Amino acid sequence: MGDTYEFLSPEWVEAAKKVQDEMPAPDSPPAHAVKMNLCITEVPFGDSDIEAHLDTSTGETKMDLGHMEGPDLTVTVDYATAKAIFIDQNPQAGMQAFMAGKVKVQGDMTKLMVMQQATPDPNAAAVAAKIKEITA
Repeated sequence: MGDTYEFLSPEWVEAAKKVQDEMPAPDSPPAHAVKMNLCITEVPFGDSDIEAHLDTSTGETKMDLGHMEGPDLTVTVDYATAKAIFIDQNPQAGMQAFMAGKVKVQGDMTKLMVMQQATPDPNAAAVAAKIKEITA
């Protein structure tokens, strides 16, 4: 196994982009198009929250640092929950955090609910598995 990096650290983001770029293009686009800004709180490194985004509107699932213009929704979530959702692929952790009031949503909440209930995309699952390998 190669190097591992702290989830959402600059090194992790660069390694995750490389994984995404090296994976074959998906056979079909994600089931639902969404532009979601993320604000990750309680980050165990650095001295501030992390702004990131998830975008499936181009036909591929892309995650990067920074917020994008005109998102469908903005989700504020703590670091541990974000890691459980995106790295461990544990949607139940997200739902439990939401029910406990740990997840704040601004914008079109139906987009988040549809993503939660969607059948996992095999290509996105393969990318997620590779990204999990680089995550400390």
